[in-house]
Amino acid sequence: QVQLVESGGGLVQAGDSLRLSCATSGRTYSSFTMGWFRQAPGKEREFVAAISRTGSNTVYADSVKGRFTISRDNAKNTVYVQMNSLKAEDTAVYYCAARATITDRVRLTRAEYDYWGQGTQVTVSS
Repeated sequence: QVQLVESGGGLVQAGDSLRLSCATSGRTYSSFTMGWFRQAPGKEREFVAAISRTGSNTVYADSVKGRFTISRDNAKNTVYVQMNSLKAEDTAVYYCAARATITDRVRLTRAEYDYWGQGTQVTVSS
């Protein structure tokens, strides 16, 4: 089975930085396109960032572009999102997601992902 485990969340002040990690089990990590989503209280889960299976293509939501950076380390079967200049509106539970693919296409919607982690809480105080 494929298992995704997020870590790195916490309580920070506006302007601070966090790096979230998503550790992925199995030997098929390199065949996955990976994404980060978030869900704030009272809101729907929304797309944050995605990275293709080769790492050559990345896509970001407009709300985080220029502040967040998604990356992957295939040797460690791990995907990261570096979050800088955090704002109060970034407060949410952040979820890692994976989709098996043989292409380098990224996926931007919840319905396109096969596997999900349990989430990690990020709280930004202002």
